[in-house]
Amino acid sequence: MKPASFDFLCPETIEEALAALAEGGGEARVIAGGQSLVPMLNMRLARPALLVDIMRLEALRRIETSGDEIVVGAGVRQAELEAWPSLLRDLPLLAAAFPWLGHVQTRARGTVCGSIAHADPSAELPLSLVTLGGAVSLRSRKQKRVVKADDFFIGMMATDLAEGEMIEAVHFPKARHGSGYAFREVGRRHGDFAIVACAAVADDRGLRLGIAGVDDRPRVFPLPALDDDQFDDAINDIAWSLNARDDIHASARYRRELVRSLGRETLKEASRCRA
Repeated sequence: MKPASFDFLCPETIEEALAALAEGGGEARVIAGGQSLVPMLNMRLARPALLVDIMRLEALRRIETSGDEIVVGAGVRQAELEAWPSLLRDLPLLAAAFPWLGHVQTRARGTVCGSIAHADPSAELPLSLVTLGGAVSLRSRKQKRVVKADDFFIGMMATDLAEGEMIEAVHFPKARHGSGYAFREVGRRHGDFAIVACAAVADDRGLRLGIAGVDDRPRVFPLPALDDDQFDDAINDIAWSLNARDDIHASARYRRELVRSLGRETLKEASRCRA
């Protein structure tokens, strides 16, 4: 199929982009890498009247360090962040997640913020952002605001993005000294969206286990430091608390079993990395 007709704008400034989004209201959409939006257009699952292309806006194509955060602009492609020289040192969880994220070809076009905006509950970047306790910078013609990642994702491909707003950047907390990070995933094929993905952080505050692919959004569970014989009970409780469902890819039971096995492995790996 081909998309329904739409107008297309390549603004020269952020202000011009925001003005177009404000005037277009609910009929205007931002397009960056297009790896999520273009298939939806082709299948006519999305029918915007206006697409605003932000990829020529150099102000949005930056990776910057700001205090204890890494700020990734809305125009940064996934491959650019993956190749960023400080990734392994400052964002080791993302370094572990990137090999699971789509394919080389899609990472070369797709943007980091585009994956966040699409909010697929099985996607690796939303899971990583929530597990790290990151945030999303939103901007409209009238205001700027920063929303915690856990509040930004509100349901199945649904976010707190308001009409006339765009994601300006996402904020990933830098790795803390003495912390451990791990990422595991199971999919039908490598590069497919996860049936279940787990991300874990171990530090002096305890453990955090993030899970994608089971509920309608990525979920994160804080845990105290656990002995080996305590992992199974803790993760079993988590598995049953998630809203697992049957679909064409896997049963709810299989997803819960993956949460138990992957969750245990991911938490133990993060704990070992800390040591």
